Amino acid sequence: MNTHPIPERPLWLWMARWLALALLVGALAGSASALFLWALDAATQYRESHRAIVWLLPLAGFVMAWIYLKWGQSVEAGNNLLIDEIHNPQSVVPLRMAPMILLSTVVSHLFGASVGREGTAVQMGGSLADQLTRVFGLTPPDRRILLMAGISAGFASVFGTPLAGAVFALEVLALGRLRYNALLACTIAAIVGDQVTLLWGITHTHYALSSIPPLTMWGFAATLLAGTVFGLTGLLFARGTHGLSAFMKRHIAYAPLRPLLGGTLIAAALWLGDGWRYAGLGIPVIVESFGQQLLPWDAIGKLVFTIASLGTGFKGGEVTPLFYIGATLGNALAPLLNLPFALLAGLGFVAVFAGAANTPLACTLMAMELFGPGIGVYALLACVASYLCSGHSGIYKAQRIEQPKHQP
Repeated sequence: MNTHPIPERPLWLWMARWLALALLVGALAGSASALFLWALDAATQYRESHRAIVWLLPLAGFVMAWIYLKWGQSVEAGNNLLIDEIHNPQSVVPLRMAPMILLSTVVSHLFGASVGREGTAVQMGGSLADQLTRVFGLTPPDRRILLMAGISAGFASVFGTPLAGAVFALEVLALGRLRYNALLACTIAAIVGDQVTLLWGITHTHYALSSIPPLTMWGFAATLLAGTVFGLTGLLFARGTHGLSAFMKRHIAYAPLRPLLGGTLIAAALWLGDGWRYAGLGIPVIVESFGQQLLPWDAIGKLVFTIASLGTGFKGGEVTPLFYIGATLGNALAPLLNLPFALLAGLGFVAVFAGAANTPLACTLMAMELFGPGIGVYALLACVASYLCSGHSGIYKAQRIEQPKHQP
């Protein structure tokens, strides 16, 4: 018999309350993401038309790091700050997190750093949502749900994947535990955030995956094998990024000097080493990976450039570079595993991220939203294998371990 007490507040009142809050969170996060994606597109187009601007990357990194040193130390932890506040609520996330991460990410892309966009959208969604804590006088348990709704709305709106966005906020907090009490708020906020972004006229990239082959015994085994490689790649990315960041902090005490040095090396590699394929988001290369065989070292190139960018202090997300790394790695594995380029590119797209972020369910849903429901079984196999092989650490240091991935 269930001995838990029944809540005194009527269900309809609880649902109505969270429906209203989630609608508001979704509208705020979706509008912020629309502004961010518009600015990001403008910055990318300008950089591609004026490539010599990459030589200003060291100076841009220095300036943004100096701004964070002066006014942004309380929000510099980014996504990890949001996760920590959900686990152990202390104080409302400063509103300055939203404009600072938006500006710094756009600057990173404008001058050629290899960073993503998920972290920016999540931080904007979470910080904007948390401002409602003061407005409505929310309790710590309600504040947890509100922050999770902000994360869901930010993730969903920046990628156009409301199902993945809703589950991502539930799954990313801790290995082996989902907070179902936030499911309604996260679902509503994710859907509204995505729709609001679309209403602002923002469109998302379409990835062509024309057909999914029937699952065979070889396809089953090859997908698990590919998922293992994807998980080890996610592990390498997470450890490489954290390791370089720790090395720079240990040897360069003054924070603005880290991106100054890193930016100099990245700019030189872009200009002198013809590394333009690895600047910014790299969306055109991701699209190419679904239709033709690419250079086998594209995944390595993006991995190195992104670790160098994030590890030396440039602001932005990790996810889109992980999409790039996974899609190009899957493209390279396709001939070896005798599977279609598009299928392996799509699986790598989501599975490297699943391993690096420890979010296999959200990534499986993302695959189905982006590539169609037919990829679902393949995606689940690849994402689970990646998740199991990527270790217990990931790109988010604040993520906790509620239950180990496997018993020794």
